[in-house]
Amino acid sequence: MRVLLVEDDDAVASALGAALQRVGLAVDRAADAKEGWQKHGDASLVLLDMGLPDSDGLALCRRIRAAQSEVPIIAVTARRSEASVVAALQSGVDDYVTKPYSTQVLLARIDAVMRRYGHAPAASTLRVGDLRLDADDQRAALDGFELDLAPKEFALLLVLAQNAGHVVDRTTLMERIWHTTWVGGSRTLDVHVATLRAKLGRPELIETVRGKGYRMPAAG
Repeated sequence: MRVLLVEDDDAVASALGAALQRVGLAVDRAADAKEGWQKHGDASLVLLDMGLPDSDGLALCRRIRAAQSEVPIIAVTARRSEASVVAALQSGVDDYVTKPYSTQVLLARIDAVMRRYGHAPAASTLRVGDLRLDADDQRAALDGFELDLAPKEFALLLVLAQNAGHVVDRTTLMERIWHTTWVGGSRTLDVHVATLRAKLGRPELIETVRGKGYRMPAAG
C-alpha cells in the first residue's frame, strides 16, 4: 500500500513518514499541491494538508475528485473549526484528522477509510528493529523467536511500538489498553511492564520516563 503524504513542512513530513514506514507502509511525499496532483494517481491513499504553499488543500481535493478519482483522501490539518471540517468533507475528503494526533489514532482512521473502500487494513504488521508484531493475529517475535504474551501484554507492546521514539504517558496507556483512567498509586501498568520486560529479555526496549510514562526507542 502506497501513501501519498502532501505536506509542505519538512519536519512534519519526516516524522509522519517515518511513523508510517515503521508499520510497513510505503510513503511518497509531495511538498505542494502541484506535486500532489502529479503523484496522486499512483497512491492507494492520500494524506492531505490543507495549508499548502501554492494552493489550498481543498482545491487539490476538488481537482482530484473532478477527475473522477476515487483514491481515499484524509485531511491532516491544524484547522479545527466546524466550518473547516464541513468544507473539507464537502470537497470530497473521506476523513478529517486534526494536528496534533497520535500515530495510533491516525492508523485507525486509515484502516477505517480503507475498509470503506473494500480494502484490507492498511498495516497489520509492525516492525521496530528486531521486534515484529502482527496486530491481526496478536503475535509478536523478537530476534526471530516468537514471544508468549498475554492479550494485555501484547496490546501494551503494540501501543509502545506504534509510538516508537516517543513517550506514551500512563493515562494514554490505561485508556487504550484497560479502557479506564489511570489513578495515581495503581500498579497495574507497572506490573505488566515488568512482566513484559522479563519476557522480552531485553529490558532496554521499554524505557521508563520518570513522571511521564514509557517509551520504546526508535530503531536505529
